Amino acid sequence: MPYKPLPRHSLGFFPTPLVPLPRLTERLGGPALFMKRDDLTGLGLGGNKTRKLEFLVGEALAQGCDTLVTGGAAQSNHCRQTAAAAAACGLACHLVLGGAAPAVPEGNLLLDQLFGAVIHWTGEFRKGEKIPEIAESLRSAGRKPYVVPYGGSNTTGAVGFVEAVRELTAQLTQVGEAITHIVFASSSGGTHAGLMVGRRLFGLESELVGIGIDKGASGDVPFAEHIVQLANATAERLGVRDRFSAAELILHEEYLGDGYGVVGELERRAIGLVARTEGILLDPVYTGRAMGGLIDLIERGELTRGHAVLFWHTGGTPALFPYARDLISS
Repeated sequence: MPYKPLPRHSLGFFPTPLVPLPRLTERLGGPALFMKRDDLTGLGLGGNKTRKLEFLVGEALAQGCDTLVTGGAAQSNHCRQTAAAAAACGLACHLVLGGAAPAVPEGNLLLDQLFGAVIHWTGEFRKGEKIPEIAESLRSAGRKPYVVPYGGSNTTGAVGFVEAVRELTAQLTQVGEAITHIVFASSSGGTHAGLMVGRRLFGLESELVGIGIDKGASGDVPFAEHIVQLANATAERLGVRDRFSAAELILHEEYLGDGYGVVGELERRAIGLVARTEGILLDPVYTGRAMGGLIDLIERGELTRGHAVLFWHTGGTPALFPYARDLISS
């Protein structure tokens, strides 16, 4: 179904692979498992934010901006990919990160610095709360900043995952697979909302199963409501008549553990199991938790041998290294 095009700038390697997980399937004894490898998008060691950034950067370039500004936690995958996108396009990049500067940068933070990003440390504010202030200071200095929202999750970024569904449906047709469920990490909402719109547009029959990653992910608005609002706004932005309701949203928020970025047994087990059975690395904050939720849904009998489940790997591998102590059981 056609929809209104948005500016786009190529940044990643697409389509990303769609692969079976036979050994993990056998180990868990449940549904046939597959994985969409967005950890292999290529930009700055990959990740799902590359899809969003193609449209966000496309918009920034179309507006004649010279600087990208975004924010997140110190080990933000989104910030790392934004910094890489800026470098690839000849733009300056300012990252507004929660916490304080460590003695030695590791993981995503090391890559941020290698990509030439300017880091602004903001203590307890890890969701880009200080972005407007930084952007205004850049304007005062004569720059033309483009603000990339937290997680890249606005209507522009969500279009990246509308297009991801187009890509996936073509792959499923090619290989002749019928996927009953798609499981993924749901945090800032853009991936989830984009998948909802894309599913409707391209006739994908799979159920979308979001695994909540962060408590209070959308601030004052309940996260489920935020996702539905963003899906509707994205559809409207594209000139699509379809609208969505909370009744069609599947969001599991029972796997939040001790909070965002806190690794527990759920994440340790999932990361270790996938590494040992498939040789694939998950990350400690997003995909580790989402895979932990998927494993639990299988073990609880909610996903069974009669199903075929696709896990959308959203990337984040560089964050493994700063979490080494949390990942190795004592």
